[in-house]
Amino acid sequence: MSGRAQLMWDEAVTGYDFGPDHPMDPVRLALTRRLVDAFGLDREVDVVAAKAAGDSTLRLVHRQDYVEAVKAASVDPGAADGKYGLGTLDDPAFAGMHEVSALIAGQSVGAAEAVWRGEALHAVNFAGGLHHAMPGGASGFCIYNDAALAVARLLELGAERIAYVDVDVHHGDGVQAAFWEDPRVLTVSLHEHPRTLFPQTGWPEETGAATAEGSAVNVALPAGTGDAGWLRAFHSVVPELIADFRPQVLVTQHGADTHFEDPLAHLAVSLDAQRAVQVACHELAHEYAEGRWVALGGGGYAVVDVVPRSWTHLVAIAAGREVAPESVIPESWRQDVFARTRQLGPARMTDGRWPVEWVGWEAGYDPADRLDQAVLAARRAVFPLRGLLA
Repeated sequence: MSGRAQLMWDEAVTGYDFGPDHPMDPVRLALTRRLVDAFGLDREVDVVAAKAAGDSTLRLVHRQDYVEAVKAASVDPGAADGKYGLGTLDDPAFAGMHEVSALIAGQSVGAAEAVWRGEALHAVNFAGGLHHAMPGGASGFCIYNDAALAVARLLELGAERIAYVDVDVHHGDGVQAAFWEDPRVLTVSLHEHPRTLFPQTGWPEETGAATAEGSAVNVALPAGTGDAGWLRAFHSVVPELIADFRPQVLVTQHGADTHFEDPLAHLAVSLDAQRAVQVACHELAHEYAEGRWVALGGGGYAVVDVVPRSWTHLVAIAAGREVAPESVIPESWRQDVFARTRQLGPARMTDGRWPVEWVGWEAGYDPADRLDQAVLAARRAVFPLRGLLA
């Protein structure tokens, strides 16, 4: 197995563009790529452009009639079929939509293949993590579900246990739905509570079909959860489940929209806490999955201040050359930010909260605390189904 990490990148992924008024501005991808380069991380990874996912690969998750509808809308956006979730405010149709969506999916599938075949120990596709797309429809800014496709491809290649951990602020509903009946896939999602945020799913009682009870895990966090609570919730649920499941591959989704500056959600997590979870996922991959780690991006709509820094940390961790939180950001990148956006970019790779402190579950819990109630609900719903103590 190669000890080097792969960074999946094709400049054409920046064509995933819903238009100038849409919050998912592809500049977030371009700026992340430039920041990775500004820190010299290109020299520490193999930069690979995988081919676009073809129809047979897309059909691992998506229905053929939906793929055909995306292709049709890609040619004629004005004729997008709304029954497939296309041409909506969330998912406006645009020319070339199928091609660029399939290209992003191909990067995640290529990452999974490289890790499974031993061509790379870790692989990162920060353009991916489009976790809301369903087998028969677009949803939540997501056309093709590259995260689910990566997992499905691993199963096709012979993997028998895959853990998928999603720390986006929104529930990873599309991935959960894709593997709802499959005990070979453990899906764990930490997200803002469905009472207050799209897609209004991800309740702790959602634990998998009868054929796969305990394979879906949902930690629904109260709005306003900050660093200490977010890290406490992660460490109170995820490591114990991963230790029990012993996955052959760990696939993680790192939406940056948990951040306190994100305009579309209500958590209060810092860049430093996001980095801490990235480090924890890396460590879990080495401890339980022989290092096999596929790391994806996801949401994130503070496209200058947050997303590029968060995902550059992710690439650096995967590359084995972590960027210290206190690092000064190269002036060349900040000039590029201003040229592209007329905004001033951040000066350092930290929000000033490193190291982030939190209290582990083993220290006890407060049944009157809303964060602890969320953790306890998730543990009580799933842990007994897996033979673990809640």
